[in-house]
Amino acid sequence: MRGAVYWEPNKPLTIEEFNMPRPKAGEVLIKTKACGVCHSDLHVMKGEIPFSSPCVVGHEITGEVVEHGALTDSKTIERLPVGSRVVGAFIMPCGNCSYCSKGHDDLCEAFFAYNRAKGTLYDGETRLFFRNSGKPAFMYSMGGLAEYCVVPANGVSVLPDSLPYTESAILGCAVFTAYGAMAHAAQVRPGDSVAVIGTGGVGSSCLQIARAFGASDIIAVDVRDEKLQKAKTFGATHTVNSAKEDPIEKILEITGGKGVDVAVEALGKPQTFAQCTQSVKDGGKAVMIGLAQAGSLGEVDINRLVRRKIQVIGSYGGRARQDLPKLIRLAETGIFNLGHAVSRTYTFDEAGKAFQDLNEGKIVGRAVIEII
Repeated sequence: MRGAVYWEPNKPLTIEEFNMPRPKAGEVLIKTKACGVCHSDLHVMKGEIPFSSPCVVGHEITGEVVEHGALTDSKTIERLPVGSRVVGAFIMPCGNCSYCSKGHDDLCEAFFAYNRAKGTLYDGETRLFFRNSGKPAFMYSMGGLAEYCVVPANGVSVLPDSLPYTESAILGCAVFTAYGAMAHAAQVRPGDSVAVIGTGGVGSSCLQIARAFGASDIIAVDVRDEKLQKAKTFGATHTVNSAKEDPIEKILEITGGKGVDVAVEALGKPQTFAQCTQSVKDGGKAVMIGLAQAGSLGEVDINRLVRRKIQVIGSYGGRARQDLPKLIRLAETGIFNLGHAVSRTYTFDEAGKAFQDLNEGKIVGRAVIEII
């Protein structure tokens, strides 16, 4: 099979041939149909977030189950029979650690200790080996930007026939991350006011989720008018171009001087971190979901944090076993519009161009690479 490989910072991806990966117990082999184009991969490719290399990037996928690992339990095989259409979450819970046992799949110990720290699955081994040399390649999540990938079964949910493979790929990261932020970290309630700073793939998904949860004022903040215009189709009731006006002052103006109940930072920059914390009302929640360059620090006014009971909360993603089926249902019923969210598609051979366009700010919303 072929996979897109990251070798070293700021060098282009190359398409390489691999031996067919083999799943182990509790894992499924998926014939990949589509993979989203995400800033998290771009951070790795630019050397801003350290990760083992060479690795196959891509972590936002749909596909078809073609094989179960030996000794996989019968309930998993019954839930995900060969031939199933599926979507995979980028946080792939082991299902057994102390966090997973409490339902906190987003804090899975094995995922962070093995996949994020070492680029492997949970036996400490990769499933990817170059065809010409037999040498290993590491896996960013499942290494989804490839013709086949291996995913722990706990990170996979069935995709109904009514949902297309291409647009549905974003359910596994962009929408998954947004849902985790809005449902678990922010706990958005009907009537809440929400500001989203950064309206790319994840930020625009936050707007749709906020609308689905019944938020009242939904304020989109970005530096590009094109993105802000698109934000209105996602549910934004107000837009702020932070390159032209002070977003904090504007948010205070919109909310009658109080600030919002929830502000979400979806960029991962110190400047927008500060804007997020300063935009919330007394007792409000500032939720951080944007990844930054390794070592980046955000400043917060300590006295205001203490006196005004400001909550600063980090949120990496949703909880695969509980949340992914809910997101699929939101998309199936049209409450979350996948067609609006995906603005562009690329072929597998255009993967390098897709990430170049992302880096240059040419993608509004989310792009998806088709690997059919």
